[in-house]
Amino acid sequence: MTETVRVRFAPSPTGYLHVGGARTALFNWLYARKHNGTFILRIEDTDTQRSSEAMVQGILEGMHWLGLDADEGPLFQSSFVEAHRAAARRLVEEGKAYYDFTPKEQSDDETVKARTVKRAREQGRAGKEANPYRDLPLDEAHARLAAGETAAIRLKVPETGVSRFDDLVYGPQERDYTDIEDLVLIRSDGHPLYNLSVVVDDIEMGITHVIRGQDHLTNTHKQVLIYEALGTPLPRFGHLPLINAPGKEKLSKRRHGEIVSVTTYRDRGFLPDAFVNFLALLGWSPGTDQEILSRQELIDKFSLAGVNKAAAIFNFKEDDPRNWTDPKAVWMNGEYLRCMPIDELLPLVAEQLKKHDLWRDAYATDARDWFARTVDLLRVRYHTTIDFATYGRPYFGDEFEYEPAAVKKNLKDERLKNLLPGLANGLRTVEPFTHDGTEAALRAYAEEQGVKAGLLINATRTALTGQAVGPSLFDIVVTLGRERTVERLRRAVEMVAK
Repeated sequence: MTETVRVRFAPSPTGYLHVGGARTALFNWLYARKHNGTFILRIEDTDTQRSSEAMVQGILEGMHWLGLDADEGPLFQSSFVEAHRAAARRLVEEGKAYYDFTPKEQSDDETVKARTVKRAREQGRAGKEANPYRDLPLDEAHARLAAGETAAIRLKVPETGVSRFDDLVYGPQERDYTDIEDLVLIRSDGHPLYNLSVVVDDIEMGITHVIRGQDHLTNTHKQVLIYEALGTPLPRFGHLPLINAPGKEKLSKRRHGEIVSVTTYRDRGFLPDAFVNFLALLGWSPGTDQEILSRQELIDKFSLAGVNKAAAIFNFKEDDPRNWTDPKAVWMNGEYLRCMPIDELLPLVAEQLKKHDLWRDAYATDARDWFARTVDLLRVRYHTTIDFATYGRPYFGDEFEYEPAAVKKNLKDERLKNLLPGLANGLRTVEPFTHDGTEAALRAYAEEQGVKAGLLINATRTALTGQAVGPSLFDIVVTLGRERTVERLRRAVEMVAK
């Protein structure tokens, strides 16, 4: 009988949904979909001092925007604390763990701990023989607890042997038991620790594959010991390479701020399908040169065999306002923007225009065809939906900034003081007011005035949009219409040769 795949994404709600966390969620989601399995979202919220409801909502919002809605969950680890404690007590009763009555201030003293582990490793037992409570009779431990003493619970790590598991990405992994201290399962205040909680939860939820970041690789040996002590078969482990910043330092919420938050990309006009495509290629290859992959193609092609061992690089550019993040993410989003059905794009553009006070109700009624044609014209050059409200402002509103470089380049010729008003007069009467009609009028006027058409074309584009580049000038003229075109040409005269 074929095993039913069950995977989980288990973030801690101590910050927003990080790009690295989102990629882990995506790989779990893809694996579940590929194998007709179940994708579970488990919020590991037992760190009450750092967890918050706002952070939980941030994670859920990021997941929902990416389209990674869970089949089960969100489940909250704090709901299962009693199961974690019960598992630890059971291990004590079975002689696989013990109560450690070391005073908290002593056990927390890092200097003491460091010396103890160093001495014990030299003796080949990773601190085990240094603990006087390891072999304390159970009835004596119960008596001390009954008398009001507090104790942590530690796992008895075998004194000889090795921990082994076969990682689906990094291959066979091995660690000698002498390098692993007796793990604290429950603190003396009754708080279960991560390695115990995650194992108990994964067992209870029937997790078959644990797919998570490479930074958990060393933890896995400790968790293998807990699985074995609980008498439960191991799941398959697959660890994913880290995502590093351009300087090859680890991508960090604290160091790199909102640039690594998934909701930043939502708020800056990225498309969820495009960002999912980008995330999938951070550390994974489909085995071909194809980079634009639909969700279904990602599902069909995904396998852990395609995951790289080396860290992926997230090449953001904090000092570049337009391409402020990884250039591939920006490029890929532009590709999706250009190819998506126009009826799906229009509501996204409308949302941005409303945020920037550029929306007119007519765009949804009488001027809907104009709105759709304008969006279709502009998306060829844009990369995010927010571009329609920033670089596209001259099309949807009459108040916009002129780019200084564009003015300096295209409006510096003194002759334009007379040429632009003359062109405006000619366009006021040209019929038909079409791409070909306006182009013919401009070229005829340039020839009549003895100037190159390029001088008027470049000057007119900047006069109409404040920009040096954009769609075909005559598409711009027709889109803006006769009155706006004429008015802007006259207004631009004031900037000539300033």
